[in-house]
Amino acid sequence: MNRIARAFQNETAFIPFITAGDPNLEITEELAVQMADAGADLIELGVPFTDPVAEGIVIQKADQRALEAGTTTDKLFDTVRRIRRRTDVPLVFMTYINPVYAYGAERFFERCRDTGIDGIIVPDMPFDEKAEILDTCKAYGITLISMIAPTSRARIRCISAEAEGFLYCVSSLGVTGVRSEITTDLGEMIREAKSVTDIPCAVGFGISTPEQARDIGREADGVIVGSAIVRIIEEHGEACVEPVVSYVQAMKAALE
Repeated sequence: MNRIARAFQNETAFIPFITAGDPNLEITEELAVQMADAGADLIELGVPFTDPVAEGIVIQKADQRALEAGTTTDKLFDTVRRIRRRTDVPLVFMTYINPVYAYGAERFFERCRDTGIDGIIVPDMPFDEKAEILDTCKAYGITLISMIAPTSRARIRCISAEAEGFLYCVSSLGVTGVRSEITTDLGEMIREAKSVTDIPCAVGFGISTPEQARDIGREADGVIVGSAIVRIIEEHGEACVEPVVSYVQAMKAALE
């Protein structure tokens, strides 16, 4: 069983997202290790980028802070290697296609394999164009995670049938960010996906409270939280590890 599959083996998985390099890569390493110890089942590491079109203002600002702190793709891979020496938690990159091409796709996925990255999510790559990197992902053992959204209704079955690792189910229209209420019929979206696949469905975009996590966890196999955690990091800077760990513990407890 690979690491991604293991993340969903028992109860509903909790999946935190952080922007790598915010506030610096040393803190990113410590956050990843301690979030895993606190109950995170899989961790998404955002690769900072100058034009993160799917992100709201909270993560946009985190990308800017990470780049200003000197984060580069090479330094990020070095950080991943250090994280992997300290924990076996599944690690997935959330990135845009431009950084992959700028680095060189072959070289990028080779380094993913060598440093211990398990999968990749590329929100600006349409499903119909995934063939551009799918073979390279497969050659280096990197799982390409597919996304479905409320607007994908007519194509949910098509996307789900070819999905690997887990399905990233986008809970709301628009960009990432905390939402006070999630009105999408997630149950229907997940049931549609599950009619053609048995891989886990994890829901993200907008989730921030233990109550939201618990409610969504009744339908989904995993709950993804990004902006709420990134906001804690923004508020506390280099002192963010302890409050983030407390938050992860509370969210994981809600799912249990």
